[in-house]
Amino acid sequence: MSRLQSLAPKLKKIKAIFLDVDGVLTDGSIIYGREGMEIKVFDSQDGYGITSALQNGFRVGIMTARDSEVVRRRAAELGIADVYQGSIDKVSPLEEIKKKYALSDAEIAYVGDDILDLPILRKIGFSAAPANAVRDVKMKVDYVAKASGGHGAVREIIDIILKAQKKSL
Repeated sequence: MSRLQSLAPKLKKIKAIFLDVDGVLTDGSIIYGREGMEIKVFDSQDGYGITSALQNGFRVGIMTARDSEVVRRRAAELGIADVYQGSIDKVSPLEEIKKKYALSDAEIAYVGDDILDLPILRKIGFSAAPANAVRDVKMKVDYVAKASGGHGAVREIIDIILKAQKKSL
């Protein structure tokens, strides 16, 4: 049995997908332009994956320790309503989300790449990380993407969830 086949029972339960930003939706680079303007590079394939997940009825959200106008803009472009920024604690927003949408831990997937993500990665139904995640995270998650953050990891992870549930891209 392949690794993905063994994950199928977990993947079939997923109703919501939450994502970290730096190192997951981006390659982790933070560039400051003139007058402190922040620049981030997002992958269009990840965007298509997120749009596909939303169109298939999944809740998609963002949880990030940094607060960034660029993230608000990207989330709005993609139709992501649940955006939690500026807090190292990601478990509190998770509890809020569970109540808001009547979700269980088993119905939530999270993609993270660094130590700050471990408390939520240990708690939810399906945990994943991009190839460029720190070693401690890669050792704890259910799935490590072949792609790196900002280079299609989110799309890859969403694709496996959609395929497990026999939903289309």
